Amino acid sequence: MSDTPLLVDAKWLSQHPDARIADLRWSAKGPPARQMYESGHIPGAVFVDLDHDLAQHPGPGRHPFPSEEQFARLLSRLGIGEETHVVVYDEGNNSVASRFWFMLRVHGHEKASLLDGGLKAWTEAGLPLTREEPRIEPSPLRKLKLDRSRVVDLEQVKKRGNAPLLDARAPERYRGETEPIDKVAGHIPGALNAPWAANLRPDLRFRPPAELRDLYKMYKTPIVSCGSGVTACHDAFAMELAGLPPARLYVGSWSDWSNDPSRPIATGPEPG
Repeated sequence: MSDTPLLVDAKWLSQHPDARIADLRWSAKGPPARQMYESGHIPGAVFVDLDHDLAQHPGPGRHPFPSEEQFARLLSRLGIGEETHVVVYDEGNNSVASRFWFMLRVHGHEKASLLDGGLKAWTEAGLPLTREEPRIEPSPLRKLKLDRSRVVDLEQVKKRGNAPLLDARAPERYRGETEPIDKVAGHIPGALNAPWAANLRPDLRFRPPAELRDLYKMYKTPIVSCGSGVTACHDAFAMELAGLPPARLYVGSWSDWSNDPSRPIATGPEPG
């Protein structure tokens, strides 16, 4: 296991110019991610597009994993070699940035961190932004291997037995009271609500490891899910930050499960 910190703050990042910084801002309702990046980003940061760089269609759900080869080409283009320390950020809560962190880790790249508080923390520290895109020397293309013990598909969720299934979406989406993205509201029967936002303090920094441990220590080898396998990675990150065993990700998540009207759906505050 790498001794790379899981979480770094703005001051640390400003003092480590060798880190490869990745801007992963994204919003389901806009503006376009590229537009956010071009309007101002942390100096040296490369742009990573959730929809196009970290997903490959067609596939189960809205954000299926790219192939190992496609992900390897992305890392090469971003200048991420085997020893490159990658620090990922988004607007502030790391709900999107955690997806890239998770993908790096499950493809064997241990040197990956999140910027605690994201771009918001950087600007609040009085640190500069730039509109200049860095020139990156591609790294050698390497062969990546996905750790398939860390991801599950629909059939594995169906056959999960006693393994807890944690739904990282907001409580109102879990209960089926609203669904702003997918066609059907509700949750997978048996899933427990573990909203990713509960991992954070009001200032959007992560809660201390001891508090996160209290949130998750009762779950043994959990599977995490959300709308499309993005914010669920926030729960997975929180568990590692708490020093707990790693979680497994249902990549397709609700957007995969709810795609077939014959599958059962639960609503309300209970797992169902």
